[in-house]
Amino acid sequence: MSFFQNWRCTNCGNEYELDEVHYLCPQCSKKWIGGEPLIGVLEALFDYPAIKQEWDKQPYHGLFSVLEEKFYPSLPVGNTPLFRPERLNKNLNLPNLFIKNDALNPSGSLKDRASQLVVADAIRLGVDKIVCASTGNAASSLASICAAAGKEAIIFVPKSIPEAKLIQIKVHKAKLYTVSGTYDDAFNSALAYSANNDCLNRNTAFNPLTIEGKKSAGIEIFLQLNDVPDWIIIPVGDGVILGGIYKAFKDLKSAGIIEKLPKLLSVQAESSDAITSYWETGSYHNANHPYTIADSISVKTPANAHWAVNALYHTQGKSVRVSDEEILSDQKYLAQMTGIFAEPSSAAVFSGLKKALTQKWIKPEDKIVLLITGTGLKDINAVRL
Repeated sequence: MSFFQNWRCTNCGNEYELDEVHYLCPQCSKKWIGGEPLIGVLEALFDYPAIKQEWDKQPYHGLFSVLEEKFYPSLPVGNTPLFRPERLNKNLNLPNLFIKNDALNPSGSLKDRASQLVVADAIRLGVDKIVCASTGNAASSLASICAAAGKEAIIFVPKSIPEAKLIQIKVHKAKLYTVSGTYDDAFNSALAYSANNDCLNRNTAFNPLTIEGKKSAGIEIFLQLNDVPDWIIIPVGDGVILGGIYKAFKDLKSAGIIEKLPKLLSVQAESSDAITSYWETGSYHNANHPYTIADSISVKTPANAHWAVNALYHTQGKSVRVSDEEILSDQKYLAQMTGIFAEPSSAAVFSGLKKALTQKWIKPEDKIVLLITGTGLKDINAVRL
């Protein structure tokens, strides 16, 4: 069973039943202007007292799922390891540093968590096609999980997509469209496709199930640590993983399971820093030239910017910029010290950790989780040996 109650608009507060709306708040979305962050993103509300009763019997992240698990595709997603990287901890003098390695999901990225829930919704509704825009990870994820469920994936990606991610999409027989321009152009193309075809749209934040799916990583972190960490460090492009991790701990707190929220550290590439600038100034502006070696966080207009910055405020979090040079250097260092080959966007979390330590935001005794969201095998051409 599911303890889901309603969708609530994060902008106006209006509430909707599960199938009353599938994407944005109908009222607030009218105010949305293309080329700006989404307005009217929905969040899920649950019967929190009922969840607490069940949690006290048997803690389980599925208690916070919007959909019943009987609709989930058979391909297992999640339950990825969290561990203490001993060599790295000793070298940095950070005894309570942990890594959550979500690169061990089926398609090699955390995005499988979102795809799992969207495909489950397609199974529930009897919809055969799902469309999405992606820089590569969401696309290869959707293609993989659609293949497992016998659904058709329709993918829009920028031409700059790394070859390994392109191969992943093609091997699962997804219908692929390459778009001249950026991820933002692919996002708009996928919106146009779903507006004119019978399908579900998986675009990040546009479909609230993408936030709810990624939320499961945060609940797993709490279960695996049996504690709320002081900091979770997250690579940020469109802000949906950040929003999902925040939603996980917000739900746990609403259910009376925890009393405090972890601080969230957003890490962005210097050229794709719209959320960082928004957090610093309180005023939103698109990133000027969103081109970075960390393709998974290369975004001009982050769809979930409003929710992401709200998450930083409510968790007393921070946001930092890191250069491509720092990312590539730390990708190699992380691989050599921990055994984890992370893609550039994930290696960025280590670059962000170092900056936060320099700023003295993070104390040596703090309990810290680095969230690795994708494997380095997805973009081997980016590696500098």
